[in-house]
Amino acid sequence: MMKLKTHIAAALAVSALMLALLGCQKHEGPAESAGKDIDKAAQKTGEKIEKAGDKIQDTVNGDKK
Repeated sequence: MMKLKTHIAAALAVSALMLALLGCQKHEGPAESAGKDIDKAAQKTGEKIEKAGDKIQDTVNGDKK
């Protein structure tokens, strides 16, 4: 009977800690969200510039695809 009480107490303690951790999650503000959007846009722009550079290089070298 004592082991059952110990297991129940441990399960309750773990549950309480999990709930506390879930409640402490950091929420993004508008500035952080905008920063992430800017990062994504810069990444996409860089990829497109790289593709354009590759096409130019292929044209200069005469390797048409």
